[in-house]
Amino acid sequence: MSSPIADLSYRHYEGVLEPPRHRWWAIAKTTMRQAFRKKVMWVVSASSAWYYLGMVFVMFVLDQIAANRAPNAPDPMEAFLLRIVWKDQFLHGFGFGQILFLLGALILGAGTIANDTRANALLVYLSKPVTKRDYLLGKWFGVFLPLLAIMLIPSLAFFLFGLMSYREKGFVSQDPLLFLKLLLMFPLGAAFHASLVIGFSSMFNQGRLAGATYAALYFVTNFFTQAMVVVHVNLTMGRGETSEAAKAALPIVHSLYYASVDGLNIGMAKAILGTAGSPYFGIPSRMQMVPAPPLLPVLAIMVGLSALMLFIAWRRIRAVEVVG
Repeated sequence: MSSPIADLSYRHYEGVLEPPRHRWWAIAKTTMRQAFRKKVMWVVSASSAWYYLGMVFVMFVLDQIAANRAPNAPDPMEAFLLRIVWKDQFLHGFGFGQILFLLGALILGAGTIANDTRANALLVYLSKPVTKRDYLLGKWFGVFLPLLAIMLIPSLAFFLFGLMSYREKGFVSQDPLLFLKLLLMFPLGAAFHASLVIGFSSMFNQGRLAGATYAALYFVTNFFTQAMVVVHVNLTMGRGETSEAAKAALPIVHSLYYASVDGLNIGMAKAILGTAGSPYFGIPSRMQMVPAPPLLPVLAIMVGLSALMLFIAWRRIRAVEVVG
């Protein structure tokens, strides 16, 4: 007769035995699986491509106008392709996607450690043959990899579109190393968001509080960045020539522009791509863009903040019961 008590041990397991080094990957897969069960995650992923879709729409409209123009009329598509800077379109796609990347980071990571702490799940995780390193690495990759996919997939799709359609129109010749730069830029942006949100998640025992705190930091610092944009426009687009005082203030304004989560990501992208940017959608404009910052200082700040937040998470991961 069978026992009324179920045997929950692993003694009768006959499946594949994975090596211990894959323990972190099991945690990462679980984290990703839980996130993508939420429909809002798919909405955020699709919406992150909106700038690239806008660019495709603009080029489609110009192609239609060019095809139906009078025989001696100027070709609007040729004029568009002469003034467009292709790498700037990837910069704009990355910049305009920052809010959506933030939402993705919050969905993926705000509760990843906080909710485990609230449920005392760390007692279960760390009582098994899982180390703190396995747990933190698994949680980090569970946030990093989906964020990287959200950032990279739309950009690679647009890159292939440009490569196939405008290879002979300057898409490759403008910057032969563009593809390699994209492969460096997007992982750095995803790693920065993942590290920050994991650190905030470890500080709380409720995912909502962790997410609200990270979002507050993002928007408060981003408000400061937008204020610097207004100052920059006023100093560079005023009537007459820029005064000596304004010229002296511009380097300070440009440095402060990058003093935010959003600003650091955009500064990193500008520095890697080697551009200050150009008008959105290739539309002519008198507005001067904020110059790209030096790459090494931006990377040093991003790496330092990421290391700090991961250190905080490391210290907060403890197999103790939380009384609250």
